[in-house]
Amino acid sequence: MIPEIIPNTETPDYSRKWHAMAAVGTGVFLATVDGSIINVSLPTLVRELHTEFALVQWVVLAYLLTITSTMAGIGRIADMVGRKSIYMSGFIIFTLGSALCGFSPSVNWLIGFRVLQAIGAAMTMALGAAIVTEAFPPAERGKAMGIIGAIVSMGIVLGPALGGVILSVLSWRWIFYVNLPVGIIGTIMVKRNIPDFKPSGRQQFDIWGALSLCSSILFLLLGLTLGQQQGFFQPMIYLFLGLWLILMPVFIFIEYKVAQPMIDPKLFRNAILSVNLTTGFISFVGLGGTMIILPFYLENILGFPSMRVGLLMGIIPVMLGITSPLAGTLSDRVGSRKITMTGLVLLLLGFLAASTLNHHTTILGYAVRIFLVGTGIGIFLSPNNSAIMGAAPRHQLGIVSGMMAQSRTLGQTVGVAVIGAIWAGRTIFYAGTGTSGGATLAPIDAQIAGLHDAFVTAAALTGIALLLNIRALLLETRQAGK
Repeated sequence: MIPEIIPNTETPDYSRKWHAMAAVGTGVFLATVDGSIINVSLPTLVRELHTEFALVQWVVLAYLLTITSTMAGIGRIADMVGRKSIYMSGFIIFTLGSALCGFSPSVNWLIGFRVLQAIGAAMTMALGAAIVTEAFPPAERGKAMGIIGAIVSMGIVLGPALGGVILSVLSWRWIFYVNLPVGIIGTIMVKRNIPDFKPSGRQQFDIWGALSLCSSILFLLLGLTLGQQQGFFQPMIYLFLGLWLILMPVFIFIEYKVAQPMIDPKLFRNAILSVNLTTGFISFVGLGGTMIILPFYLENILGFPSMRVGLLMGIIPVMLGITSPLAGTLSDRVGSRKITMTGLVLLLLGFLAASTLNHHTTILGYAVRIFLVGTGIGIFLSPNNSAIMGAAPRHQLGIVSGMMAQSRTLGQTVGVAVIGAIWAGRTIFYAGTGTSGGATLAPIDAQIAGLHDAFVTAAALTGIALLLNIRALLLETRQAGK
C-alpha cells in the first residue's frame, strides 16, 4: 500500500514573520560569509599547516562540493519531518564544525571538518527560502526574497574584508572561531522564532533517488572543477563526467518509478517553476564565469594592486544588495515575470558591455559596465526566487527551496569551469603556438581577445534565458486571456 502524503492545512501565523526573517537571515549571512572568508586565508594555511596549495584548495572545494550535492536531499527530508528541526540542526552542526575546524591539527583534519561544517551550511541554505515563504504572506514574498538577496550580498562583500582583518591581528583559527557566537545566537533564534509546522501523513524517503542524484552532481562538480584546474582532456575527467552522464538518467528513471520520489516529476509540469529554475541556473553560470575572470583582467591587464581589485570586485554584490529588495517589493505589486525580464535585459547588456573591456579602459568605464551586471542580477534574482517558491505546493516547499539553492551553486560552479575554460582556451588560441605558461602569461592582446569571447558566451547564455522568459510571458498572457 502506498503511503499517503497529506498537504499541511494548518493556517500560517504571519505575526512573527520578521522574527523568522531574523533567524533565517542569520543563517544565510553566516553561510555566505564562511563561503567567502576562507579564500583569503589559503596562503596563510599553506604556511601554517606546512602543506601545498594543491591540497589546501580542498578546504574550499570540499565545502562547495558537499553543499551543492546535498541540498536537494536535505530539502526532501525537511518536507518529511519538518523544516524547523532540520534548520536548527544545521545551525548546531555548522557551529560544531566551525569549532572543530579551528582546532584542526593538520590540513587533512581541516578538510574533513569542513565537510561536517558544509553539511550544516547546506541544511540552512537549502531551507531558508522555504521558511521565509511560509512565514510571509504571498503578497510580501518578493520583498522577503529581496531582503535575503541583500543579506547574501553583505556576506559576499564582508567575508574577504573580515578575513583580512582577522588574519592581520589573530591566528587563522579565528576564521572559524568567529562563527561560534553567531551560530549559538542563531540556534536560539531559530528555536524561539521559527514556527514548527509538521507534515501530515506517512512518507518514505527515496534513498536510491537521493544517492543517484547526489552522486551524479558530485561527479559533475569533480569533473568540472578538476578539469578547470588540470585540463579537460585527462582520463580521470572523462571518468567523472561519464559517471555523471550515466547516473543522471538513472536518477530520472527512478523518480518516475517510485511511489514517493525525492523530486516529484509532476513539479516540472508547472511552467513557472521549471522556466524560473532553468533561467536562475543560466544566470548564475554567467555570473560565476564573470567573477572568476574579472580579477585576472583587473590585475594582469590593468595592473591594479590587490586592494583595488577587491574593491572593484565588490561592485556586483553591492548592486545586488541594493536592487534585490527593491525589485522584490516591486514584483509583489506588478508580478514577477516582467521584472525578471528587465533584470535579464540589463544583465545581457552588462555582459555585452564587458566584452568591450580593454587595456585602455578607465576605472569609471569598468564600473559602468560592471554596474549593469550587478544591477541586472539584482533585479532578476528576488522576483525569480519569489516566483519559484510561489509555484511550490506547501508540502513541497523544502525540496523546491533546496533545488533553487542547488541550481544557484551548481550554476556558479559550471560558470567558473566552463567560462573560465573558454577564456583560457581562446586566449591561448589568439596567442598562437609559441605561448608557454598558460593564459595568464599570454600577451595582453590575446588575453583581452579571450576575455571578449568569454563575455560574449555569457551574453549568449543570458539571451537564451531571456527568450525562455519571453516564451513564458506569452504563455501566461494567453492563459490569463482565456
